[in-house]
Amino acid sequence: MKYIILVLTFILTMPITDSFADENLIQIRFEAEINGNPFKCGKKYDAVGKTKTEITPTDLRLYISEIELLNSKGEWIKSPLVQDNIWQNSDVVMLDFEDGTGPCKNGSSGTNKIAKIKSSNDQYKGIRFLIGVPFTANHANPTIADAPLSTTALFWNWQNGYRFIKFDARTSTNDNGHQSNGSSLNTSHSSGMHHSSAVGFSLHLGSTECASNSSTTAAKSCKNSNRIKVEFSSFNFDKNTLVIDIGKVLKNTDVTTNTPHTSPGCMSFSNDPDCVEVMNALGLPYQGKATTGKQQLISIR
Repeated sequence: MKYIILVLTFILTMPITDSFADENLIQIRFEAEINGNPFKCGKKYDAVGKTKTEITPTDLRLYISEIELLNSKGEWIKSPLVQDNIWQNSDVVMLDFEDGTGPCKNGSSGTNKIAKIKSSNDQYKGIRFLIGVPFTANHANPTIADAPLSTTALFWNWQNGYRFIKFDARTSTNDNGHQSNGSSLNTSHSSGMHHSSAVGFSLHLGSTECASNSSTTAAKSCKNSNRIKVEFSSFNFDKNTLVIDIGKVLKNTDVTTNTPHTSPGCMSFSNDPDCVEVMNALGLPYQGKATTGKQQLISIR
């Protein structure tokens, strides 16, 4: 009997050496920039957009999901996320670059610039993922969702789901980073090309034209999923960082004006001229027109 107890004690106290032990944790590093300059709440950035305008960001948060790694055999492997129930849960990671200070006062003090993955023993050389929330989670009940999907600032409604990207900036003295030109979040807008002066620019990316009985019921499908595919077949997990640069997305957009009767900036909805160049830079089709190239938002350093 004493021998059995000793054996059991030895087994229970052995270090964990399975294929998903802590020593096999992979951390994917992210940084945010605007035209190559580090993102910081309250900092002014010049030469943004087509008119080379000065802006002050007030928010930058986004969701990524479905992370896969390219192994030594050339196979894409889906590895589980570390479930911290704060920034990561199930298959979703929230990246948060605002810190709740200054003009980012409507945000939170916590930030997150990494995605943590448990991985088997292998030499991984590539990474791919989606910017967005998987369909089922995107249209689930937000009132009972676990973090990070419990963040109400990134939720539209049951019909359209979450904002996959939330970037807000002011281009004048507006305190909250949003335009105050009477625009509203409608799913159909005027296609007129006349523009009015804007005091801020917002980029809110999410699924649109989602079929459901009402805005308070889950969608069955969406015409425009608007999930961005990001893939790098050559990536050094020890040395490289993924850089998110909003400036590259706004390069060909005039952030100083807004088409009347449309949402402020680009909210992903149809018939908004202010979204044409933004969606193209995100590598997404818009208004039935295919994108002219890959996404410009994320690159490797």
